[in-house]
Amino acid sequence: MASGIALTAPNAPVSAAGPDYNGNETIKNERLHSYEEMSKLLERLDAKSEALSIEVYGQSVKGRDLYLAKFGSDETNPTILYLTQQHGNETLTTEGALKFIQHLTSNSKEVKEMLNHVNILVAPRLNVDGAEGDVNFSLEDYVSGTHTRYNANEVDLNRDHVDREQPETQALHENVLQKYSPDYMIDLHHQGAETTLGDTDELVSGSILYPTNEEVDPQVVEKSKQLGAVLYNTVESRGFGTLSKYIGGSAQTISRNGLAAEYGIATLLFEMRGMADHYREDYVLGQKSNGYLIKQAVIGMEATANAIANGSIDEADTSFWDTLPESSYNRSESE
Repeated sequence: MASGIALTAPNAPVSAAGPDYNGNETIKNERLHSYEEMSKLLERLDAKSEALSIEVYGQSVKGRDLYLAKFGSDETNPTILYLTQQHGNETLTTEGALKFIQHLTSNSKEVKEMLNHVNILVAPRLNVDGAEGDVNFSLEDYVSGTHTRYNANEVDLNRDHVDREQPETQALHENVLQKYSPDYMIDLHHQGAETTLGDTDELVSGSILYPTNEEVDPQVVEKSKQLGAVLYNTVESRGFGTLSKYIGGSAQTISRNGLAAEYGIATLLFEMRGMADHYREDYVLGQKSNGYLIKQAVIGMEATANAIANGSIDEADTSFWDTLPESSYNRSESE
């Protein structure tokens, strides 16, 4: 895959898997973009690139703008949406999205060719208030007290895709999903730091899952599985990531299910390992493997966009889902 980002696989396998926080690693957020830093970066990229258009599609509870990065507007081309940080403490997905946006502004021949055949939407950081820790409840029980899963009203945005009571989910549905009608969506999240591969004690760097709600059209499920196949094959082939099958609910309140059922969007959940902050220490990763996890997000976004652009996604073999080990939590006590 042509790319302007150095993503050479390291020698050590599954480098994105460790180390853990273990209660003694300093949690540092310097490498993470604050809301202000993210806003300024998007504005700079928008000013320098003709391919990119930045749109404000709504505001958060606390009045922060919600940004959408748009590449391409050809209605005859398929459209994919990448959504990050519905949960404010799941930060590295947004860092990957920002690098992906930067790459798409590179003006390279490969990028230009891809954007001739696919429209790309990136909604980085839906939960902008939770990511800033600017909320109407206490974070004193969190490891670092800086990021929370919930929005400012202490609502899980990824359980608000039916009622849409929160301004963030209202804006996403009305001003992105209904306006641009994406064909595909990858919803990027984080999971616990000690998720393992099936019945083994091998740590995974991430987990994936297609929509599991019974009202989703089977053809949409199959397209979702194809999206997962492209991402899975890309991550596994690079030598620093191992993925499991996420065990997730079937409720339509979850975006993976609700968007597939309501809009017919092929959706994929992509969960990264570890979180920036949590009240459970075994969910917090620390920062030492962040670089590999960010790379994992970037290569997943690049690969899926390319596969949609060149049509190869239609030939993706989904049989791997039948044997993909499910996520578990089986690390031995000695580790």
